[in-house]
Amino acid sequence: MKKFITTFSIAAGLFLTSNMVSAQQKIGHVNSDDIFTNLPEAKTAEGSLDTFTKTKQGEIDKMITSYQTKLKAAQDKEKTISEANKETVIKELTAAQTELQTLGKDIETSRTKAAQEISKKQTELFTPIQKKVSAMIATVAKEKGLAYVFDIAPSQGNSQVAYMDGGEDITPTVKSKLGATGTASKPASK
Repeated sequence: MKKFITTFSIAAGLFLTSNMVSAQQKIGHVNSDDIFTNLPEAKTAEGSLDTFTKTKQGEIDKMITSYQTKLKAAQDKEKTISEANKETVIKELTAAQTELQTLGKDIETSRTKAAQEISKKQTELFTPIQKKVSAMIATVAKEKGLAYVFDIAPSQGNSQVAYMDGGEDITPTVKSKLGATGTASKPASK
């Protein structure tokens, strides 16, 4: 029995010691939104994506304008129907209706294709930047001896941290090493 108590005491001591060592791990936090907002490459990528999006929207707007013009012409043509020209006008309206249906389908197809192209462009532009930021966060965390770094960015839902009192904010160091400018924003209050 005495041997059991001694073994239990040693095991409990080791367990408590390992818990205390774990509790001493350093934790930091970063606001990736703040980094991306102030990173020159991200600003450039955002500008490129905005230009690309506006170009695609312009193409779709031209198609919509063409559709609306042809629809108005068909509506105006319908008003001119009489017994004398009824057969001719009906043929023209039927052809216009077919053309409008085709244009409508083309517009929807173009919208879907544009959304896919914009998504692809966004991935193409931002994936390398995200990888660079992630690598820098890892580098700074290692330099500072941090065991964990939580992203407290609002776009990440602020859900990574339930409570934060202190901790080391490595956002300024990551921004500095990446060449991002601007003042740090305050994390959302809990």
